[in-house]
Amino acid sequence: MVGEVAVSGAKNAAVAIIPAVLLSDGICRIENVPAISDVNVIIKILYELGAYVKVIDNTTVEIDPTHINSHILSASMSSKMRASSYFIGAMLGRFKKAKVAPPGGCDFGVRPIDQHIKGFEALGATVTIDGGMVHAHASELVGSSIYLDKVSVGATVNIMLAAVKARGLTIIENAAREPHIVDLANFLNSMGANIMGAGTDVIKIRGVSSLHGTTYSVIPDQIEAGTYMLAAAITGGDLTITNVIPKHLESISAKLIECGAEVIEYDEAVRVIMNRRPKTCNVLTMPHPGFPTDMQPQMTTLLALSDGVSVMTEGVWDNRFKYVDQLTLMGAKIKVDGKVAIINGVERLSAAPVKATDLRAGAAMVLAGLAADGKTEIENVEFIDRGYDNIVEKLSAVGADIRRVTYIDPLTSRSAV
Repeated sequence: MVGEVAVSGAKNAAVAIIPAVLLSDGICRIENVPAISDVNVIIKILYELGAYVKVIDNTTVEIDPTHINSHILSASMSSKMRASSYFIGAMLGRFKKAKVAPPGGCDFGVRPIDQHIKGFEALGATVTIDGGMVHAHASELVGSSIYLDKVSVGATVNIMLAAVKARGLTIIENAAREPHIVDLANFLNSMGANIMGAGTDVIKIRGVSSLHGTTYSVIPDQIEAGTYMLAAAITGGDLTITNVIPKHLESISAKLIECGAEVIEYDEAVRVIMNRRPKTCNVLTMPHPGFPTDMQPQMTTLLALSDGVSVMTEGVWDNRFKYVDQLTLMGAKIKVDGKVAIINGVERLSAAPVKATDLRAGAAMVLAGLAADGKTEIENVEFIDRGYDNIVEKLSAVGADIRRVTYIDPLTSRSAV
């Protein structure tokens, strides 16, 4: 594949920023919003709660949250995505109460919210789980020092949302440092919040009485960019990925270079050139600034074609290798033992019918299909649509032979690529 691919707004930032609109006393205009199903779901949740939503264009939305008066998020609303849990913190911050069903999303391990609850309780809330719903309420939220026992993006986001209008100073120690944490802080600050230290492991939040409307542009998607970088490497291509922040991609670039790719950084773009079979390397996924867990399936797919033996160690989730069975159907030689995968590289993959088992595993299947001999068909592409904006069109534009089809069987209709 040869050419340019433009990266859309960051999924993980957008699904945190949009619930944060609940905290505003005015209209928020959010730009560079990715056209993905997770964003559609979270905007629909706000609409069903009573927000006025105006879609300006494919990447811009205006939300007026002033008419929302409900603090309840039902299972039917929250079951489709993990980020629905952010409404707990946002509703606590606005209404001092929240009633939210446990979140859905991709299934690759237990997703406890104990660190979220620890943060809410430190701010003065009472939290119970009853009838399958998380109930949180407080007469007043008061700033506190909160140490997270484990680095958690979700807990960091939720505590920020709850604390931004709390009385006094909140300090989050061992906070997540991901780019979307920084983007959420910048968004809240643009509404009048007082947040310092986002991007470090200590975030300080001095509560304010109110937040106003704002106009804000979401950062580029680090994981989408990384996926296209690996697409260049796995196909022996030459791709320039535009609308990126190269600093966010350093851990991915480092591993690609180790695998034999040439990576050239520009101000807002990276170019990846691969003209050889990938070398082996060992990868450990870690919280930012380490190698992202959301790039683990894609990287494993590249290493499945490497010249030798590689080791992939998952350092974040307990069960993120479900997709390996799909890769082995295509000829990959991978053995999984708990959180470690031993990858014996093969020269070629062969096309086979496969399934997306989750969002990033779906992207890995696309990469495998790009590199495989023959025609690969991928089912359950609704997972891919959760996080990739027009992936078929973007890859087709740089030379991939890929298309989306819908077919009917006696029981159900399915989408495939």
